[in-house]
Amino acid sequence: MSMEVLAPAGGPEQLRAAVRCGADAVYLGTGNFNARRRAENFGGESLKEAVAYCHGRDVRVFVTVNTLVRDGELGDVYAVLEEIGESGADAVILQDLAAADLFRTHLPGIALHASTQMTIHNADGAKAAEELGFSRVILARELTLEEIRRIREATDIELECFVHGALCMSVSGQCLLSAALGERSGNRGLCAQPCRLDFHAGDRPYALSLKDACLIPHLREMEAAGVGSLKIEGRLRRPEYVAAAVDACVRALRGEQPDLRLLERAFSRSGLTDGYLTGRRDLNMFGSRTEEDKAASAAVLGELAGLYRRELSRVPVTFSLRGGGEEQTELRVSDGIHTIAVAGEKAEPVRTAAQDTAGILGKTGGTPFLCAGIRSEVGPGWMIPGLSALRRKALDQLLEERERTDPIPIAGTFVPEAGEKRQAEPVLRLRFASRSQIFDAPEAEAIYLPVEELDAELVRRLGKKLIGELPRLIWPGREEGLEQKLTALKAAGMETVCAGNLGSLRLASRLGFRISGGFDLNIENSRALRVYETLGVRETLLSMEIPMADVRRLGGQIPRGILLYGHMPLMLFRCCPMQGKEGCGSCDGRRSLRDRQGTGFPVLCHRKQYSTLLNSVPLYVGDKDLRGLDFGVVWFSTEEREECREIWKRCLKKETWPGNRTNGPYYRRIL
Repeated sequence: MSMEVLAPAGGPEQLRAAVRCGADAVYLGTGNFNARRRAENFGGESLKEAVAYCHGRDVRVFVTVNTLVRDGELGDVYAVLEEIGESGADAVILQDLAAADLFRTHLPGIALHASTQMTIHNADGAKAAEELGFSRVILARELTLEEIRRIREATDIELECFVHGALCMSVSGQCLLSAALGERSGNRGLCAQPCRLDFHAGDRPYALSLKDACLIPHLREMEAAGVGSLKIEGRLRRPEYVAAAVDACVRALRGEQPDLRLLERAFSRSGLTDGYLTGRRDLNMFGSRTEEDKAASAAVLGELAGLYRRELSRVPVTFSLRGGGEEQTELRVSDGIHTIAVAGEKAEPVRTAAQDTAGILGKTGGTPFLCAGIRSEVGPGWMIPGLSALRRKALDQLLEERERTDPIPIAGTFVPEAGEKRQAEPVLRLRFASRSQIFDAPEAEAIYLPVEELDAELVRRLGKKLIGELPRLIWPGREEGLEQKLTALKAAGMETVCAGNLGSLRLASRLGFRISGGFDLNIENSRALRVYETLGVRETLLSMEIPMADVRRLGGQIPRGILLYGHMPLMLFRCCPMQGKEGCGSCDGRRSLRDRQGTGFPVLCHRKQYSTLLNSVPLYVGDKDLRGLDFGVVWFSTEEREECREIWKRCLKKETWPGNRTNGPYYRRIL
């Protein structure tokens, strides 16, 4: 199977640009549950028309339903499911496991693709998606070529990778910056892109803004590594950009040399980068959109628009012509599946030169069809009047037939989740970032510690209260060392680990641990709680974007909790914004970014594997009415031991916070 070029379609004009420039598939949004809600998108009849247009031209359509969902929205997701089923689309791209469960249950005839928002970045994650019924995973953008190859060697699931377009600074699905600073959630399709504002790392401006990726020179290497689908980012971009990116990919796959300079002028942020794929995660990856970049884009719009002015003749067809004498003329055209027969005028004797039948029938330019063969049974000395019109009529009818889409059958009936208003008072737990913060806290119901901080002695000392916190990212090639560490800790008596993505869940399950879910599972509804329970999760932190009013109404049986205190982790980086010209250098892993007002945001390094941006002020809800929760976590990060002890006392007494704080998204309306 040749590699698929998958293009973004933010609206009808972008859709035409993608198809006419040679895309094999497009992805587009519908309704309010796609990660680009600000795009024009498609819905109802326009979705059906888009699928018909694409299917008529041998192009597949994948619909994005890749946002987090709340209990009160599941009925609306089901309505979107019905629209997608009626449209006859080919696949749906999903983030929330509740939405995935809805599609798996009620629209079993459609393929499920795991969104990059699911943070799938290793073999266990890919295998977990496959076991959940996904046929394809869209891998994290941060992977190297070798890491992709390792995932391919370990699983048979289809692999899709972004090859061109914008790079989020944070690992997808793990960014709370827009929700925390602007009340618009990237996980719910309304990212305000605050990362593109002027954050400073020392004297370096725009420290959270990466250049756009361009991996087009590496397509054959990616194919050899096992990538099957080449995804272009950009549902909020102009059709000219879509045309340029698709055309460059198609040319590269044909063995031609695409004009990458023209592609860069179509859109760039001070240039393009291949840093993640090649493993060169240095300062050359950073860039911002300059006035010169904007002027360069404006200058090439006309040239790029020319790429998609005409239909691309791409669907092979064969013609069969009969006629002569008194016989009725008939032209048949077939694409190998559909055959159309149209009747024409009776043949007439040739008056001058013989009719160029092949030349007339072969003129399919301006249509989606490409002449692949002609069979003529017209006798010598005869000509067919109006043969060009007959060809047009036959091709028009064939296109109309190809554009007929069959709805996908709906199975069963949607039943809303039965929530329950819970009144339990939460018990308190502690999370330490390092063993140096630990103090005696007999009141703590459980204690989280990163597994890298643990040894056999500490495991025995903390006993059954201990929850070993798995790394939030486990890159391919590092699994074996972590497994050895976990096996030793299990032998020392550790029973429970905290896991925050599908890969970590599967790893923990394989090794026989009791599983506590992390906030990074992004759980916001009762159905997702039930799905995670089937995956072995016995308790979980909820998404930090869920309103407290929704928390109290969640159904399901497993205990659930939130952060009562902590500097919220806002972003997760693989390309650290705090590095210098020589990389990490002598960095101690505890640095700070400044925003435009000079406010500092801590950045913590996790053993040079990833780093985390923390909020500038602590979240604190310890003085709120938290009935309905099973547990609350006091989440320490940068605090010293004595400061930790004092905060813990404040939480136990439910005292108010003495300084600046945030209630987090729990008590705000996050869109």
